[in-house]
Amino acid sequence: MAFITIKNINKSFNGIKVLKDINLTIEEGQTVGILGRSGSGKSVLINMLRGTKEYMPDSGQIIFEIAVCEECMRVEPPSKDGLKCSCGGEYKLQTADFFNCDRILFAAIKRRIAIMLQRNFALYDEETVIENVMRAMGDEDDYEELLYAALDYLEMVQMNHRITHIARDLSGGEKQRVVLARQLAKKPMLFLADEPTGTLDPQTAEKLHNTLIESVKDENITMLLTSHWPEIMYKLADHVIWLDKGEIREFGDPSIVVDNFLATVPLPEKKEDPDIGEPEIIINHIKKHYYSIERGVIKAVDDVSLEVNKKEIFGIVGLSGAGKTTLTRMLIGLTEPSSGEIEVRLGDEWIDMTKVGPLNRGRVIPYIGLLHQEYSLYPHRTILGNLTDAISLELPAEFGKIKAIDVLTAVGFDEEEANNMLDKYPDELSGGEKHRVALAQVLIKEPKIIILDEPTGTMDPITRVMVTDSILKAREDLDQTFLIISHDMDFVLDVCDRAALMRGGKVLQTGKPEDIVKELTVDEKEGMFK
Repeated sequence: MAFITIKNINKSFNGIKVLKDINLTIEEGQTVGILGRSGSGKSVLINMLRGTKEYMPDSGQIIFEIAVCEECMRVEPPSKDGLKCSCGGEYKLQTADFFNCDRILFAAIKRRIAIMLQRNFALYDEETVIENVMRAMGDEDDYEELLYAALDYLEMVQMNHRITHIARDLSGGEKQRVVLARQLAKKPMLFLADEPTGTLDPQTAEKLHNTLIESVKDENITMLLTSHWPEIMYKLADHVIWLDKGEIREFGDPSIVVDNFLATVPLPEKKEDPDIGEPEIIINHIKKHYYSIERGVIKAVDDVSLEVNKKEIFGIVGLSGAGKTTLTRMLIGLTEPSSGEIEVRLGDEWIDMTKVGPLNRGRVIPYIGLLHQEYSLYPHRTILGNLTDAISLELPAEFGKIKAIDVLTAVGFDEEEANNMLDKYPDELSGGEKHRVALAQVLIKEPKIIILDEPTGTMDPITRVMVTDSILKAREDLDQTFLIISHDMDFVLDVCDRAALMRGGKVLQTGKPEDIVKELTVDEKEGMFK
């Protein structure tokens, strides 16, 4: 039966329409996928359904058909009409105009909605993984019951081996899985997922897709999800919406809608044989070991040796938690190694990056650009400010604007979009748009070495091709060297000259991208590397 009805929804930010006359009916238990380019309105629609006040529609209605227990104000999907509530009351069918109903009912509905936001790892950093999940479950049951239930949820998301780890020490992919466990633990009636597997490796993403099927879809929980992975739409969605500039361009069978959307994706420019130079980064027997009273020695990076050459685009791939991010953080001096050597060429000199101070790695850091997996923009600066004075890029005003527009077009915005964006603030952008601006913030300073941690994690396929082309062009025009961590295997194949496979803190193999990607392919029967 109808669960959510979206009627003539319109939404604008600063006079720019981001949703236009959206009409949609979602039945109880359905999974609806939302496709579209970055900035097409996907995240706005997801946040609106969550009940976020800032996303309240300008016009139109979101109607929930719900079963409400008037004794305790527990809200359930409409199929619970007439059933008994655990408090002893009875569920009765009710129609609620979400943003216009009374505050008590609005809050009751909102409590029954779970959401995973793209690249948002909102966890209690100083608490363990299992404590984070137990916090999401409330305190209705006794401690032991909560503990065992939390263990079940962590097993669902393949994180039961990390239960005593402190949240801040997890990799981005591991944090994303804990966030999913927290949302599942809420036992929602509506599950909203905005790029739920955007920063995960293919094997872990496949496992989480199965978790969503078993824990959400098979439990008849209504779900809306956005994803740039066609596979997740084919596997999970009953119907797919293609949003284009705030309008529903197509709605229907996943195989038809996804294929029509992918037909609009251009092919990346062919990678030409680059003029690769001499070694520019040398890593020798680098280690990063932690010690924990509970877990003993943790070998995050364990005796890694690599060379990256000038003008090379070098990829690092591996499962979530393999040590990839820790390795790059040591390269730029954000994490101190336990032992080993890291040297970077500056002119004719080799600089020891393990030594602090302005005469050592301080000389090199201005020439290195880094895009963190958990990037952030300056919230109180405009996009133009984020691309110029906020990062100490001192340019004449008009030249700064021209350069900002140029780099924004390089990461997938057209010239009109780039012009309109300069005076906006980060909170006015979609998640994918913020991601591209963060990448532009790295590229605009024209560093000699660029480290990108999941640069395409939440990008739609069209934008990914544009970013691929911009990296290849930057390498040729500016003689730049790139070190790229990515779970996006198509991107690695399109852009990288060589790649390394990491697992358990070690480099298992270095070679051509196609060989490394093949090595990372999972044997589904064995659940192991081929």
